[in-house]
Amino acid sequence: MVGDLVANGEMVLQRSKQAAAAGAQLVVFPEMTLTGYPPEDLVLRRSFRAASVQRLESLAAELAADGLANLAVVVGYLDDTGGAARNAAAFLQDGRMVARYFKHHLPNYGVFDEYRYFKAGSALTVVRFGGVDVGLTICEDVWQDGGPFTAAARAQVGLLVNINGSPYESNIAGLAGQQDKDEVRLPLVRRRAIEAGAAVVYVNQVGGQDELVFDGDSFVVASDGTLLARAPQFSEDLYHVELELPDALPDPPSEPAGPDGMAIERHVAPLAPLASRPAEAVQPEPLGIAERLPDEAEVWQALVTGTRDYILKNRFVSVVLGMSGGIDSAVVAAIAADAIGGERVHGVGMPSAYSSEHSHSDAAELARRLGAQFQVIPISDMVEAYLANVPLSGLAEENLQARIRGTLLMGLSNQYGHLVLATGNKSELSVGYSTIYGDAVGGFAPLKDVPKSLVWRLARWRNAEAAARGEQPPIPENSISKPPSAELRPGQLDSDSLPDYDVLDALLARYVDADAGVAELLADGFDPELVTRVVRLTDAAEWKRRQYPPGPKIGLKAFGRDRRLPITNHWREA
Repeated sequence: MVGDLVANGEMVLQRSKQAAAAGAQLVVFPEMTLTGYPPEDLVLRRSFRAASVQRLESLAAELAADGLANLAVVVGYLDDTGGAARNAAAFLQDGRMVARYFKHHLPNYGVFDEYRYFKAGSALTVVRFGGVDVGLTICEDVWQDGGPFTAAARAQVGLLVNINGSPYESNIAGLAGQQDKDEVRLPLVRRRAIEAGAAVVYVNQVGGQDELVFDGDSFVVASDGTLLARAPQFSEDLYHVELELPDALPDPPSEPAGPDGMAIERHVAPLAPLASRPAEAVQPEPLGIAERLPDEAEVWQALVTGTRDYILKNRFVSVVLGMSGGIDSAVVAAIAADAIGGERVHGVGMPSAYSSEHSHSDAAELARRLGAQFQVIPISDMVEAYLANVPLSGLAEENLQARIRGTLLMGLSNQYGHLVLATGNKSELSVGYSTIYGDAVGGFAPLKDVPKSLVWRLARWRNAEAAARGEQPPIPENSISKPPSAELRPGQLDSDSLPDYDVLDALLARYVDADAGVAELLADGFDPELVTRVVRLTDAAEWKRRQYPPGPKIGLKAFGRDRRLPITNHWREA
């Protein structure tokens, strides 16, 4: 939890007790565990940096006071040495910090702004513990050539610990030459292990933090790159791995900076680890090699994780959303039900003069299947009352209906404390196919980074998953199969205003996710008139996206966190 130093430290203490009870000698926690990651501009506050250091010192003392003096604990924290903020890892033992390491490679791309916050370290920290030399590294250090892993080869360490706050990313757009992050991590770490000639323990955090989702996917590889153990994705737990490691060389000295730019700083842990498990130790289940989730299952779990943690960490106990009977609201409701339980999901049907009967029946059936609350608040009289005082027509009248619905949802949120979930998807967000202060209202948007074509795939996957378990599929088939419509005018369909979603999403993947220009899009074979129209709509909708709620990032380039274009922008390609 970002900012909750007391609770984060208590979690480290309790997990360390569990590890010690199972006979562990070394326990490793992710990047910036004490502060939560990413703490963003909290890093700029001297009071926050000082509190992080103080919490680390108190944690070290608490570990020793609870009989864990021999246990070595590696934990990420925010350091303030010399008044400079550092992304740091501490090696704790015997009631104190034995050594610390400052992150060397600072990422400054995509969702990362670490040059803004941190000063880079220039030395590899090596701790001799139980006759083994253990090197400390942090996240980006494994992604860049040179630096700590090259220095580790010079230092001839037996084990490298790499602690991470590495967000989940999937190539959901299907871009050529791109891979899911979990497909890249393992081959990369295998290569680094071979380069360093040492086993690597890769530990990543799990959970949601605002728009970022962390998938865990922690693992251990041997010095020859062999995968020894891999944790399940999106599962926060304590995992046990036993390693046979080489003895350290006799008394190697610390070294000044080498060709890799890294000095080597050596430390010795004051206490030897317990040589064997205590008689009363609980025999832990060793970590095996967990299978990877299929694509749709992986994305669904990321959306559920991000939604659940946003709701609970911000102290909401329930959510409310407009249930229209359409595919987007159905999938959002199902995600929310999986996240916090259907009984805490409140759906609202808000029919207007243009709403179809199946909109109500499909929404009611969805709520029944999810075990969600459902109420109907007709808006026709409200719309007429507005129009009697302010004559509106055409698009303005259509948007009025959406804005009345948005106001109702926010009113229910104020009255009952629900978090409002917006139901728009990335395709609509891209081209501005949403009503600001209408369907764009809300506190969180689970589908913000999900293209419409993927929304349908996820719905079919979730239903198939339920059927395979002998459960009733949560999403009514009619919500999946019927043509999408905002139902703001008679007979309206999305296809009146937008191209087929498979075509639109393919074009948007190239323009938004891959930053392709108009000439490249035309070379890809897209229709010139469609390219011109979609590019114009996407560029013009930036101001809407800036006011849209946060939502979980699952793709390679999400609006807001990754893609930041000027609102006032006169650049146009021919």
